[in-house]
Amino acid sequence: MTLIAIPARISCADATFESDFAARLHWSADTDAAIEQRVADILADVRRRGDAAVLEYTQRFDGLQAAALAELELTQAELKAAFDGLPAAQRDALQAAARRVRAYHEAQKQACGESWSYRDEDGTLLGQKVTPLDRVGIYVPGGKAAYPSSVLMNAIPANVAGVGEIVMVVPTPKGEKNPLVLAAAHVAGVTRAFAIGGAQAIAALAYGTATVPKVDKITGPGNAYVASAKKRVFGTVGIDMIAGPSEILVLADASTPPEWVAMDLFSQAEHDELAQSILLCPDAAYIDAVQREIDRLLPAMPRAEIIAKSLTGRGALIHTRSMEEACAISNRIAPEHLEISSREPHRWEPLLRHAGAIFLGAYTSESLGDYCAGPNHVLPTSGTARFSSPLGVYDFQKRSSLIEVSEAGAQVLGPIAATLAHGEGLQAHARAAEMRLKP
Repeated sequence: MTLIAIPARISCADATFESDFAARLHWSADTDAAIEQRVADILADVRRRGDAAVLEYTQRFDGLQAAALAELELTQAELKAAFDGLPAAQRDALQAAARRVRAYHEAQKQACGESWSYRDEDGTLLGQKVTPLDRVGIYVPGGKAAYPSSVLMNAIPANVAGVGEIVMVVPTPKGEKNPLVLAAAHVAGVTRAFAIGGAQAIAALAYGTATVPKVDKITGPGNAYVASAKKRVFGTVGIDMIAGPSEILVLADASTPPEWVAMDLFSQAEHDELAQSILLCPDAAYIDAVQREIDRLLPAMPRAEIIAKSLTGRGALIHTRSMEEACAISNRIAPEHLEISSREPHRWEPLLRHAGAIFLGAYTSESLGDYCAGPNHVLPTSGTARFSSPLGVYDFQKRSSLIEVSEAGAQVLGPIAATLAHGEGLQAHARAAEMRLKP
């Protein structure tokens, strides 16, 4: 069968641009009602029966047989043995990626994750105390799929933030444990790990069981059942985000080899048939060249069928009237991954306000960010980069305000507070401030 990938060809000069553009961006985040109900039932059951329910669902969905849930805990020795058993090249790559991810998040902590305070002219101390969460849970997809990068990107910033305990859950269908994932947990400093997955694992982390400890926040990607479960337990625990399909937007000035851009579009399209890959470029001939490279390169890709469906169903090659217009459209899309494939990336970067991660220059492929550049690859999707940020150290910390009012400061602040409190009809508030005023 001949595979064809034809992203929508859209021109900003066309009268139908707005409708064409909107149709290509449309994606429904609604979850299937049957999934929602099933997840609700699983959460309620785990909350009621704890270990027994988690074990039952794990046996049913993953085919694991165990007499007790405790048998599914992965020991530190097992994680280390997985690391030691890797080929040297994989061990070195894992450690190199971890070093870079840790260095980036250490810098992030210094920039925005430290406590601070000051005293004003009357001696009142004001400030902010930053403290880490006590315990977090990270969800990692498992089985035949290997996502060691997800372990690094979730566990390392939690570790850098100073989280006391990092609990990893990873499904192991039919007992198949991926050594790369286990090794990454060893490298990233995971405290405890369990071979469980699905909505039942999210429930165990959120509510706690006799074996799985209750956490304060859950992060990490998963399927529709996991996403639905995270959404439902939010409020009982914190969550990072509800992620949609992966996205890449390439902003090109026609200076990058077209085959590089075609492959960058493939890099997200291969994730999922619903993934979105978009090119914005003011050069129509270059867009033609990228389409030719798509046609040429596609047949050799192992995930060609998924790429073809993704590009045909949700991909777009958009001809803009200028790079400035391309930047404006990019801001409307607010993509997860934004590549500025240009000779002058720093010329255009100031015009770009909304993106999960911005990749500057032709040599900065999105895939480097996924694995080893350093910044986190857990990014906002579906336009949520307009108001949210990548996962980071700050997601594993919380802030408490510090206030220490001096006697002199109470004389200044007391009348202000009392006046406003009286205005709101809260007399006890006013009296509490007034009692501290000198006669």
